[in-house]
Amino acid sequence: MTDAEFSQLEAELFDDYGLPLNGLHGARHWRRVDRFGQLLALHTGADVEVVRRFALFHDSQRYNDEKDPGHGQRAAHRARQFCADELTTEQMQLLHLACLGHERGITTDDPTVGTCWDADRLDIDRQGKLPWLSLMSTPLGCKIAEMSPQDRLFWANLEPWGGKTRGLFRDS
Repeated sequence: MTDAEFSQLEAELFDDYGLPLNGLHGARHWRRVDRFGQLLALHTGADVEVVRRFALFHDSQRYNDEKDPGHGQRAAHRARQFCADELTTEQMQLLHLACLGHERGITTDDPTVGTCWDADRLDIDRQGKLPWLSLMSTPLGCKIAEMSPQDRLFWANLEPWGGKTRGLFRDS
């Protein structure tokens, strides 16, 4: 998926996204997950086509920015609607699993699904939290999660979300 294709698909998802595009789970977060995911995939061997689509779909069907049980399942369904003709059966299965499971607080040994989940969890600073090491699926994701928020953003070449990161403790 090229950057132009990513932008085009992102624009299509804007049409039915019910939350503010600049909100906690909106387009800015999708792009940051894409950035983390692409960088992680260079080392994890993840399928970048799946990782990039996960970045767009995983929170695209949220009803609110708080607890929203089922948004992963809705995202997996929406991803199937948009991507079934573009991905192989195996890629579609990985995307479905990644979207479906990202909200469940679990880890995986699968490098592609793990890269998706780690990319999402590394952007938790936007909520004023630190990533939980016990929720990272890949060795590199864990290593990046151990960094300070500033170093993590420097590694990914991202700007701070805004505000100060809260929390003195992190689950290890």
